[in-house]
Amino acid sequence: MGEKLIPADRYFGIQTARAIENFPVSGLRPWRAFIWSMAVIKRSAADVNHALGLLDEGIAGAIVRAAIEVMEGHFDTEFQVDPFQAGAGTSHNMNINEVIANRAIEILGGNKGDYKTVSPNDHVNMAQSTNDTIPTAIRLGCLWRLGELLETLDRLADTLQAKSVEFDDVVKSGRTHLQDAVPIRLGQEFGAYAKAVRRDRERVVRSSEGLRRLGIGGTATGTGLNAHPEYHAHMVKRLSDVTGLVLFESDNLFESMQSLSDAADFSSTLRVTAMTLTRIANDIRLLSSGPSTGLDEIRLPVMQPGSSIMPGKVNPVLAEMLDQAMFHVQGCDHTVALASQAGQLELNVMMPIIAHNLFEMMQVMIGAVRAFDEKCVQGITANREKAEGWLSRNAIVATALNPLIGYLEAASLVKDAMKRNVSIRQVAAERIEAGQLKHKDEDRLITVNEVDNTLGDLRRLTEGGIH
Repeated sequence: MGEKLIPADRYFGIQTARAIENFPVSGLRPWRAFIWSMAVIKRSAADVNHALGLLDEGIAGAIVRAAIEVMEGHFDTEFQVDPFQAGAGTSHNMNINEVIANRAIEILGGNKGDYKTVSPNDHVNMAQSTNDTIPTAIRLGCLWRLGELLETLDRLADTLQAKSVEFDDVVKSGRTHLQDAVPIRLGQEFGAYAKAVRRDRERVVRSSEGLRRLGIGGTATGTGLNAHPEYHAHMVKRLSDVTGLVLFESDNLFESMQSLSDAADFSSTLRVTAMTLTRIANDIRLLSSGPSTGLDEIRLPVMQPGSSIMPGKVNPVLAEMLDQAMFHVQGCDHTVALASQAGQLELNVMMPIIAHNLFEMMQVMIGAVRAFDEKCVQGITANREKAEGWLSRNAIVATALNPLIGYLEAASLVKDAMKRNVSIRQVAAERIEAGQLKHKDEDRLITVNEVDNTLGDLRRLTEGGIH
């Protein structure tokens, strides 16, 4: 294809330079997880190929040292290929190969570009193909940040659980269909949020297990062409040792080349988690709405002015941020799903955008959830007066009278109470005095004491659930 001049201070080479020119699409750059995961593969491959007698000790040592420097982030500015690039990820693979090769050449005392000393293809990429390194890097990169993601979800769940205890004695009106429903404790609402986050965490852990199955060593199509027969097993063990991750050999290298279903499965659980977080954020916004004309049952920390024109207005900015972030996560999952089903025959060439979106989903979810937890949820307070005030005007507490007077008679009480804007007890007492309120199973009138005993205190009407 001819020659190209590369600036002397750059570590990438001609293939990277061509890719930068060919794909001036988004201005986006690879996530650190993608750089780290590819570098750890190159480091491990140098060790394994040397141990198998295929790579000179000096060259292997220089590659390992250069790869470690890349893993540590010393050369992040050298990775400039747009995520929207040629299929499979050859450009990203060669970007890594060239940077590590040129740095290894320096370590050996040579000049960058002297590929007779260390070759990006023959040495750094030995026994590898883009087709097995990129899907392996996707798996490793997700697992690399998995602990951070799980810890973030754990902290949010812990905060929500602590709030459920703090708010346990606040009795309020439940709502279904955005209409008044039977009483509930504010603590029960927050306890349900905590449980939902924990269940989603379990889903993420479950789906991450599929990512531990590596197809490295399959090379181009799964046959292992150009790789030592023992390379696959040795690589999985070496990657486990270097990363500290629990990893497994693929039981079918051809399937590992063809299918990105494990990545799609993991992505889908992030989408489900994003859906849960969106729902919780929207509830927080509703419960804090007003304050004068909304529910105003909880108060959020004041973070910043909410309007450039309305003095004193404060908005639920962290909940709004979480919504937007989780919409983005769900959109990324849609991209992963479309790309995962676009594989053909021996390879799915849509891997670059799958990698980018998975790593972006994790980055956005970690950052957004952490901020929402620390800057919003931890500072939420209950507005007991407003919550219990709404409940005192809720005629649906008549539901508790169903076993005593029946559904239809209780519904009649509700309609009358709402029409006249009075309490259920008052309407019931008036009908008892008029001799109009009968027991649903017995041919007798009920008493005011029976009504009072059935309604009891409002907190007792919320018992039976756990949080």
